[in-house]
Amino acid sequence: MKDMDADSYTTEDGRRIGGVVMEMRNITLRFGGVVAIKDISFDIREGEIRAIIGPNGAGKSSMLNVISGFYNPQEGEVYYKGERRPPMKPYQVAQQGIARTFQNIALFEGMTVLDNVMTGRIRQMSSGLLAQAIWKGKAEREEVANREQVEKIIDFLEIQHIRKTPVGRLPYGLKKRVELARALAAEPSILLLDEPMAGMNVEEKEDMSRFILDVNDEFGSTIALIEHDMGVVMDLSDRVVVMDYGKKIGDGTPDEVRNNQAVIDAYLGVAHD
Repeated sequence: MKDMDADSYTTEDGRRIGGVVMEMRNITLRFGGVVAIKDISFDIREGEIRAIIGPNGAGKSSMLNVISGFYNPQEGEVYYKGERRPPMKPYQVAQQGIARTFQNIALFEGMTVLDNVMTGRIRQMSSGLLAQAIWKGKAEREEVANREQVEKIIDFLEIQHIRKTPVGRLPYGLKKRVELARALAAEPSILLLDEPMAGMNVEEKEDMSRFILDVNDEFGSTIALIEHDMGVVMDLSDRVVVMDYGKKIGDGTPDEVRNNQAVIDAYLGVAHD
């Protein structure tokens, strides 16, 4: 049984959900006269899969961009690990242990899968450019250690057979998996997934759903995701926050959201007896 007010709880499948790791307090984001997000508050707990859903134009991606530092809200505060986070650049947010994928795939098309995933290890690389060019001592040891970690992720996501293939030659579903691999390479404490199933067929969605659950279970990553496929959302998520026209209209477990009349009217369609 879940007690949402407790510091931690155990899910029915045995996963431990910890206390609040990130909190959005009264976030308002404007672009000129357009209000993309209006006074929204919600939190993300350690170890959970937290979904953000809503119709097109609801402000979901804008909220993910606030979390990842691409946008700084005009009003409200972001708290991370109990401390108020000042306005930050995306690379500073990444340094805090927050990694993401993108709605529109953002990979280096001319580089191999292996090299793309290696770019996710930049935060773990401390040797300078000259040392890397010489590739001796610390730089060599660092490179070997990072490649070992990347190879583990490639094995985990079952993309060994394409590791030396240029990303530009891959089908869409595999590109999505490579982007997930690159985000995992950063060893994030919070993983942000922007529509990870978009454009996929049924089989590809099943594979990606399995990998997301495995990442949460085996890597211990806290996951916040945006997704339009309601079947996926209800199956994967521990809690769901629902947005509509920049406002929050629902927040709770999948069952609570599924039975919320405001959500039904705005997003899931009118209920029928």
